[in-house]
Amino acid sequence: MPSLILYNGKLHTQDEKYPNATAIALRDGRILAVGSDAEMLALAQAKTEKKDLGGRRVLPGLTDSHIHFYEWALLSKVVMLDDTKSLAQLQARVEDAAENAKTGAWIIGQGWNQDSWDEPITPTKIDLDEISPENPVILWRKDLHLALVNSAALVQAGIDEKTPDPQMGVIQRDKNGEPNGLMNELAINLVRAVMPTTTETETDLAMQKSMKDLHKLGITGVHDFRIMGGEGGTLALRAFQRLRAKNLLKLRSLVMLPGEFVEQAAQTGIMSGFGDDFLRIGGIKLFADGALGPRTAWMLKNFEDTDHAGMPLTPMPEIAEKIAIAEKVGITTAIHAIGTRAVRELLDVYEEVLDEDDGERDARPKHRIEHVQHSTPEDLTRLSRFNLVASVQPLHLTEDMDMVNIALGKRARYTYAFRDLLDAGTILALGSDCPVVSPNPYLGIQAAVTRQRDDGTPAEGWYPSQRLTVAEAVYGYTMGAAIVAGTENAQGSLTPGKVADLVVLEDDIFEIPPLEIGKTQVKMTIFDGDIVFMRKDG
Repeated sequence: MPSLILYNGKLHTQDEKYPNATAIALRDGRILAVGSDAEMLALAQAKTEKKDLGGRRVLPGLTDSHIHFYEWALLSKVVMLDDTKSLAQLQARVEDAAENAKTGAWIIGQGWNQDSWDEPITPTKIDLDEISPENPVILWRKDLHLALVNSAALVQAGIDEKTPDPQMGVIQRDKNGEPNGLMNELAINLVRAVMPTTTETETDLAMQKSMKDLHKLGITGVHDFRIMGGEGGTLALRAFQRLRAKNLLKLRSLVMLPGEFVEQAAQTGIMSGFGDDFLRIGGIKLFADGALGPRTAWMLKNFEDTDHAGMPLTPMPEIAEKIAIAEKVGITTAIHAIGTRAVRELLDVYEEVLDEDDGERDARPKHRIEHVQHSTPEDLTRLSRFNLVASVQPLHLTEDMDMVNIALGKRARYTYAFRDLLDAGTILALGSDCPVVSPNPYLGIQAAVTRQRDDGTPAEGWYPSQRLTVAEAVYGYTMGAAIVAGTENAQGSLTPGKVADLVVLEDDIFEIPPLEIGKTQVKMTIFDGDIVFMRKDG
């Protein structure tokens, strides 16, 4: 007997057996049947709940394939700086936080981006010291690859002119050799190491709140990534396990491990995919390079506006060694690669380690390259040969296009090259990279489909030949995400026997103007057969 029947809808099943389905029946957290209204309603019994969808569009539950969920949840109380338009606005918010904080308490901010300011000047510790001389301050740049700290934070971390740059990090300095407060890449961890941690109770409550926020967007699954090393991997995995043990984990969660754990994971016999329908172990996360904003993406040629070509983070021989270990013992890898050289050298490593795909690889999680932002025509065709999934984040392109044009010039033609990747046979898994950008998947779909800002610029789209269709973008948030997680037999489509995760939309994203997709509202989100979000009428 079905517990719930939804009828009079327009189901985007992504299953060719049910192309015109209008109704779906759920039971015990699974999809029982899919078909016409008459077929599904005939299954109803006295205790079956029935809901008329009023002709609304239904999608499989969406998965964010690249989100820093644990870190995002803990940012709920930080100073948000993503909409600041000037250094003065940033200072005003930090000053307000300092005035309301206890003496010595840390002030944490996130989201500033000097490239979007009216006057794009790069701040230093001096700009913070005058407004927060006693409270240590750390402000993450939007891309999370650069942080600004004040003198109080530097003192607590023991960083001075004698402190050497850590491996895979840079402590920026002034003309006298003193740290100027800007920390690139893993240098940030020198400060993170002395910051206070949240309690388990605070963490669990923050994650539960963030789950509800994602349910409002129709998101029922996440691939959770660590930002950059440190103890976050251990703390995050413990938090996910605590919630699972209490039956409070309301997202299908694939949790990535920091790359430095690969030897320990191999020695203990852990394999990617271990877990259940709620919580699984993903692959190891490594960083091949940095990001375009701070010009730490590793390029084949110099940036147009600087005299260098970025920097590698993890040395490629080390990445090769870890990929080889992981592949041998059944652990998959997720490698952050932004720049053209990072992508090329990483593909060369995979070509050495992996056998060319024969179509028979098992259903465990797949090896994946995160971002693949900047590449070359010849490299864009190489991923599919080895069954590598491209984990991409469309919303970045609308925010980055001006910066990319300045930094790369005509080379921007192969930036966020979704169409070239897809046409080469590469599976795309779509995500947000939240908290770098909004986790709203409809904004991501709109960006992938239009390659335009909300105001319709550029008029024809930014390199419009790289656009996706709405159906292709939805696939990336559903089946693409399931394939890379190795759960395609349980998730990603509205198919009998799969988990009962789905979203009912107020707006039909297949029919409304493409530039309206980002405004889409969710009517209802169902997770594991239960309604976890319902929008109130009116």
